[in-house]
Amino acid sequence: MTPAKEPLSPAYEFGPFHMALAEHRLYRQGEMVLLPPKEFELLLLLVQHAGQVMERDRLIKALWPNTIVEEANLNVHISALRKVLATNSGDNQYIETLPRLGYRFIAPVAAINPIENPTTTTSALPLLNREEPSFPVAETQETVSTVEPKAAWYSHLRLTAVTLPLWLLAVAVIGILAVLYFKPFQPTSRENAGDMAANVTPLTTYPGRESQPAFSADGNHLAFVWRGEKDDNADIYVRLVDGGNSVQVTNQTGDDVNPSWSPDGRTIAFYRSTNEGDGIYLVPALGGAERKLTDTWATRSGFGSHTWLHWSPQGNWIVVSDKPSAQEPFSLFLLAPDTGERKRLTTAPASVVGDCSPVFSPDGKQIAFVRLVSSVLGEIYLVAAEGSEPKRLTFSGEGISSLTWTPNGKEIVFSSRYGGKNRLLRVSVEGGTPQWVAASGNDAIYPAFSGPGNRLAWTRNTDNTDVFRLALKEDGDSNHQLTSIIASTASEISPRYSPDGRRIVFESNRSGTNEIWVCDKDGGNPVRITSFRGPLAGSPSWSPDGKQIVFDCRPDSNADIYVVSSEGGTPRRLTNDLAEDIVPSWSRDGRSIYFSSKRSGSLQIWKMDVNGTNAVQITKNGGFDPIESPDGQWLYFTQDRGSSQIWRMPVAGGEETPIFDFHQKNYSRMWLVVSDGIYFAVPASSTRTGIKFFDFATNSEKSLAEVDVTLRSSVSGLSLSPDGKWLIFPVTTQRGSDLMMIEDFR
Repeated sequence: MTPAKEPLSPAYEFGPFHMALAEHRLYRQGEMVLLPPKEFELLLLLVQHAGQVMERDRLIKALWPNTIVEEANLNVHISALRKVLATNSGDNQYIETLPRLGYRFIAPVAAINPIENPTTTTSALPLLNREEPSFPVAETQETVSTVEPKAAWYSHLRLTAVTLPLWLLAVAVIGILAVLYFKPFQPTSRENAGDMAANVTPLTTYPGRESQPAFSADGNHLAFVWRGEKDDNADIYVRLVDGGNSVQVTNQTGDDVNPSWSPDGRTIAFYRSTNEGDGIYLVPALGGAERKLTDTWATRSGFGSHTWLHWSPQGNWIVVSDKPSAQEPFSLFLLAPDTGERKRLTTAPASVVGDCSPVFSPDGKQIAFVRLVSSVLGEIYLVAAEGSEPKRLTFSGEGISSLTWTPNGKEIVFSSRYGGKNRLLRVSVEGGTPQWVAASGNDAIYPAFSGPGNRLAWTRNTDNTDVFRLALKEDGDSNHQLTSIIASTASEISPRYSPDGRRIVFESNRSGTNEIWVCDKDGGNPVRITSFRGPLAGSPSWSPDGKQIVFDCRPDSNADIYVVSSEGGTPRRLTNDLAEDIVPSWSRDGRSIYFSSKRSGSLQIWKMDVNGTNAVQITKNGGFDPIESPDGQWLYFTQDRGSSQIWRMPVAGGEETPIFDFHQKNYSRMWLVVSDGIYFAVPASSTRTGIKFFDFATNSEKSLAEVDVTLRSSVSGLSLSPDGKWLIFPVTTQRGSDLMMIEDFR
């Protein structure tokens, strides 16, 4: 049995499977099987030692060198691997479990030599490990394989004048292929950027923010979202593509986003988000009476530039992203616009955030969507509109958000955070390396195609975020001094004062990618203390002694918890679970770290020792953004992303109780706990922010200040200096976006 495309690498075969080592791919009867890197490495370990007992400890040390990992992680990978290898009968004919010992690969294995007419033999190829960023890889112990040879290359090597050049050539080819495979995802640029750039024109240049363009089926009209000249409420507008005045289609309270046209051009479906609840609505294309189609799950804040619905070309279905309860991930559903009938299309794994940004193909037979493994990281999948197992299309390890199909249905154009900037890329629906849409430039999101004329529209953001410091009013002082202290042309978010108040840790993409930085309390002497150079690092939190910083990062397309010296150095990985582990914080005694994780199937608060061991689930009803009270007696948290209802429970364990809700989804992470209450931020107007305080003693809130700035939404960053005199937070200093278009996209 040989794959359709012969891999140029040493390989193993068992049953209908073919493992190509240098390609790091598994084939079943010539068809590539999607297998994550860890599962591939685990399978390779078992196959190389077929017939032998592989102890659990041995497997864990080989797969996660220099990392403390619970056995449950290995169990999850074994289970996933068995599902991939399962036959139609469901019998387990490959991996045997040996209770209290480990596992054994029990199927016959053949080793294949890539060299024609070999006259020499060698031992099995060593395991190709995918290194963890910023961590040394432990030396691999020499092992002896017991696999049966298909070509006699598995015994001791005897070099001759004839075989040596052949073997050296093979090693060189393997090395080149391995380097090409293991190098970071690097998109290419296919089109003539100069010619394409000449066809780029602005569609809108209104004051404030225009976003989410959507073409009518005939290509003549454009629906989009605009927050108006006051930059307050998001509404749906419609205009002719070739010019003319815009018509406001919606004008109700709440944010109306994600417009999608019916095929006949008469109706627009859109998503409405309010503090009271969210839903899918229909409205005539030029305005009129609205009709609510369905309620949807409300918590969608903090998920980046994603979309939640799209109308099919045939008009009979609207695909929506939704979830039945807080404990489930987002999945895709088909919704009939006439009757409201709902059919589930995908069931996202419990360990992920879920499926979003669905878009029908031009013929209506397929749906492309993004499966989010964390709040920012996701990959593109394809699923048949009639229902099927989703097929993964991209393997970028980056943040992918909104997407669209090319009019011929052969490619997907999508927005990715590769390199720290949102950019447009294109990829064939058959797979392959994504390519830059170079003419679209940086900060490009929400791509949309018009079939007639091959027009590509998108949103170009011009937002910028800096950290400001507010002087809290003392007795006799009537003014609140507001000062920018951390600023650049990039974004600075998630600031935190050190325990001694002398330094600030923050997250910034000023180096080109999101890293953790530390500066003096006045913003001086900024120093980058992480160098992941691509994977997004964020949510930093100081240890009580100020010597370490814990944060989350996503080097393997999955969020885990890391700790690094506050002076810089090599980060140490604390978690390595298949589920996302995010938003960590220290206990007040410095012995434990809290974090949010979906490892139990829903987003809950967990607690582990500072070395990453003994992780235990703390909450039962949902948990996000954990923080201990200054006296170490209470744990405060919200139940989910986008929720502003603050809960608490005793650190020693006990009932989870709601304390206070400030009803602000966009500012849901702008709060902090002190000994006598909670500071929080709310929008006072479209250009002003209110700083308030909830008093535990009186169970009431009071206003502290109003400032002439707007805070960055959906991120954390409210921090109080230890002396109580200063409050810092991320401020959007430049706020805007326009719609751009490429004519005759090729």
